[in-house]
Amino acid sequence: MLCVVYQLGLVNFYDACRMQHRLQHERLNGKISDVLLILEHPPTFSIGKSGSFDNLLISKGRLNREGIALFSTQRGGDVTYHGPGQIVVYPIISLEPRDKDIHRYVHELEEVVIRTLKDFCINARRDENHPGAWVRKEEIAAIGLRIRKWITMHGFALNVCPDLKHFSFINPCGFSDRKATSMSKLLGRKVSMKEVVRRLIAHFSDVFNAQIKLGSRKEADI
Repeated sequence: MLCVVYQLGLVNFYDACRMQHRLQHERLNGKISDVLLILEHPPTFSIGKSGSFDNLLISKGRLNREGIALFSTQRGGDVTYHGPGQIVVYPIISLEPRDKDIHRYVHELEEVVIRTLKDFCINARRDENHPGAWVRKEEIAAIGLRIRKWITMHGFALNVCPDLKHFSFINPCGFSDRKATSMSKLLGRKVSMKEVVRRLIAHFSDVFNAQIKLGSRKEADI
C-alpha cells in the first residue's frame, strides 16, 4: 500500500483532530491514499469516550496555571497526556485490505513501537489487557483509536523525552497503580526525536508492508 507521511512538528490538539476528521472523510471517499501524521502536541490531557474525569487528579484551575489544555475525544481509552518530547502518530488508513481486523491492527501498531524501542536497546512488551507498550509496569507508549467504516484515526503516542511530571497529574490510561516512563529516563541520556521518527517510519513501512512517500506540511493543508 502507498502511505503518505506528513511530519508536522508542534500542532494544537484541536487542529490535529479536525485534520484527522477531514482526512478520514477523504480516505473513506477514495480521494486520498493512506496517510500517516507524525507530530507533537502542546501540553494537553485528552479523555477518551470510555474515560473518567475522576482520573484527572488536579483542578481545572491548576490545569490553567500549568498551561495544560483539556479535551474530550471520541477515541477509545481513558485519560492520557500529550506534550513536547512525545511523538504522536496518527494513521489514517483503510483496514479493508487488512481483513477488517482491529485486533491485528492494534497488534501491528504495538509491533512498530516495540521494534523502534529495541533499536535503542529498550525491551518493551505488550499487556494483553491493555493496548500499548510497557517496560515492566511503566507505560512508554499509549494507544487510542477511533475507526469509522474501517478507516482509522487517532493512533499512538511514544514518550521520548516529555516532562514526566505532567503524568503525575493523572492516572495514565486509568491506572492508579502504574506510572509512565520515557526513552530518555530509561536510557539516562538525551534521545534524538529525529532519529526515533526515522526508525518509526521504517518499522511502520515493514510491519504494514507500506510504500512510504514523504509529504510536505503545506500539502497537508493544516
